[in-house]
Amino acid sequence: MELKNNESLKLCRRSFVGGSLAAAATLAASTSTVSAMETKSSTPEGWIDAHVHVWTPDTETYPLGPGFKPANMLPPSFTPEELFAHCKPAGVQRIVLIQMSFYKYDHSYMLAAMKANPGVFSGVALIDHQSADLVDRMDELASSGMRGFRLHSMADTKGGDPKGWVTDPGMAKLWRKAAEDGLAVCPLINPQDIPYVDALCKKFPETKVVVDHFARIGVSGKIESDSLDNLCRMAKYPNTHVKTSAFYALGKKAAPYEDLIPMIKQVCDHFGPERLMWASDCPFQVQDGHTYKASIALIRDRIDFLSASDKQWILKDTAAKVFFA
Repeated sequence: MELKNNESLKLCRRSFVGGSLAAAATLAASTSTVSAMETKSSTPEGWIDAHVHVWTPDTETYPLGPGFKPANMLPPSFTPEELFAHCKPAGVQRIVLIQMSFYKYDHSYMLAAMKANPGVFSGVALIDHQSADLVDRMDELASSGMRGFRLHSMADTKGGDPKGWVTDPGMAKLWRKAAEDGLAVCPLINPQDIPYVDALCKKFPETKVVVDHFARIGVSGKIESDSLDNLCRMAKYPNTHVKTSAFYALGKKAAPYEDLIPMIKQVCDHFGPERLMWASDCPFQVQDGHTYKASIALIRDRIDFLSASDKQWILKDTAAKVFFA
């Protein structure tokens, strides 16, 4: 999740399925030259970016959800073509797309991007865990290529207050269904919400969990040691993973982001590289002077304690196991 300016906008990522064949065809036509380039779907080479948002200025074909206007789209456009211009030079060939809040419950654009670029994208969706047709919706989204469901810690979304997640019947149904189907639950939470996700992991240890952006530890400008300890205690659940991501928004919030290395080391010491995955959180990583290269370079080039095998896990294999298997 994006953690820069206009925070109220960036804290409401949710959506529902709504893709159409016509929409997919429209995007396929616009990306045909890109999809041919990218990667052979049968040859899983190159790094994986585990967290990216895409959207288009074509709001006639892909209308924005209620409450959103084109002025809310910052930057005005971040299409797959624009993404590839950043990730290809860095050796990234596959990407996990996270539904953009501008579209709310309509997944049309993300699904069209996935259809136009087979083998390149996987997807994570938000879903109303209190809906009567939750199981059917999860099946529908999974059949469209979604490999995870994002939980949102904001009370103004269907995610609600994390304090209520632990006892919510719909949340229990979502976690059980995800475990049965081998899908991931991806909590986007604040540091104070870690205990509630910990409690859910305890109740549903078979569910694959991917905590976004270090649970936002460091957004305040300081790496809060108590919160980091709480996050690391979740390593006792073997199916729980952490995204080492959104470097632009954490700690000093300045490249080369080396102030985040102690946090990465502590998380790696507890979870192991096999349960960590790098992600850029584009397009927000490539704004305000930040670059894609600086994000991936922190893991690839600047951390001496990571072996070549460790980097292979963090930059590719963990995300491949969770989102592309």
